[in-house]
Amino acid sequence: MGVKEPLPPEFYDRATLDVARELLGCVLVCESPEGRTAGRIVETEGYVPLIDPASHAYRRRTERNAAMWGPPGRAYVYFTYGMHFMVNLVTEPEGQAAAVLVRALEPLDGVELMQRRRGVENVRLLCSGPGRLCQALGIGAALNGTLLQGPHLLVLPGERVRAIVSTTRIGITRGVDLPWRYYEAGSPWISRR
Repeated sequence: MGVKEPLPPEFYDRATLDVARELLGCVLVCESPEGRTAGRIVETEGYVPLIDPASHAYRRRTERNAAMWGPPGRAYVYFTYGMHFMVNLVTEPEGQAAAVLVRALEPLDGVELMQRRRGVENVRLLCSGPGRLCQALGIGAALNGTLLQGPHLLVLPGERVRAIVSTTRIGITRGVDLPWRYYEAGSPWISRR
């Protein structure tokens, strides 16, 4: 990867579904004491304010979802199913409670470190799912609310993805009919077709 500046907070201060599509091809980087890990974003899901029953902020602001309320350009990291962390990128103006879930990455940097953290050799299984990619990159509760411009988490611009598939979201029970999941057409790295 060449030297690039992280996406600015203004990139995220827009309509969530636009951000979800435009994040495809960008690179999520996590810097930790163990080393740098990074992957190209190939799959996302949007969670919009007010009308989305699957959103953690649908009913009200809580201690758990506070980071989701902004400002934009920060990470919303939460623990789910008693076993996985998930990372979302906060979008829209402060107070809107919107975010994009990063669902899958194509591993780029720190692959050996990812393999150790995940306990798997198969590179295809390192980041093909939101819980897997958080484990591989070392993203946990300590990064909740962190700026996405570094020093710990950053998102770098990437090459624009030309063919994007839009489908209904997966792994949720409410709002499943909304076509707010996006992935790069033909990518072998997505969580599932």
